[in-house]
Amino acid sequence: MLNKKIAELINEQINKEFYSAYLYLDFANFLADEGLDGFANWYEIQAQEERDHAMLLRKYLIDNGIKVTLELIEKPNKDFKEVMDVLKAGLEHEKYVTSLINNIYHEAFSLKDYQTMQFLDWFIKEQLEEEKNADDLVKKMKLFGNDSRSLYLLNQELSTRVYSSSIKK
Repeated sequence: MLNKKIAELINEQINKEFYSAYLYLDFANFLADEGLDGFANWYEIQAQEERDHAMLLRKYLIDNGIKVTLELIEKPNKDFKEVMDVLKAGLEHEKYVTSLINNIYHEAFSLKDYQTMQFLDWFIKEQLEEEKNADDLVKKMKLFGNDSRSLYLLNQELSTRVYSSSIKK
C-alpha cells in the first residue's frame, strides 16, 4: 500500500501539473498577442504535456487505491513585458517542477518505496528534457531575437512542434 505522505505529495503534484498547464497557456496567450504563433504553439504543446503528466500521476494514485483530490487551480500571476520574460519564466518554472519531483523521489527513497521510485524515474528523465528545451529556447532567443529575420525563422521552427501524448493507452 502506498505511504500516506507519498500519496499526499503526488496528489499535490497533480494539482501543480495542472497549474503548469494553465501557466503555459497563459504564456501562449501572451505570445499569440505578440504575433508569435510558433512560440505560442510551442507553449500550447507544453500545456498539453503538463496535463498528461497530471493524468499519469492521477492514474498512479488510482491504481494504488488512493482517492485523488483536485484543488482549485490558481490563475497565473505573471505579467510580461517582452518575449524573453516568458522564456526565462518557463525555464525557472521547469526548474521548480524538477525540485518538486525530486522531493517526492527523495521521500520515496527514504521510505524505501521502490515502486514509486521506479514510477518517478520517467518524470526525472522528462524534467531533464524539459529544462534543456526551456534553456535552449532562452539561448536561441538571446542569439536570434534581436534580428527580425532570425526571429521569424525561429518562430517558424517552433510552429512545427507537434503534440505527442505521454499517456499509454
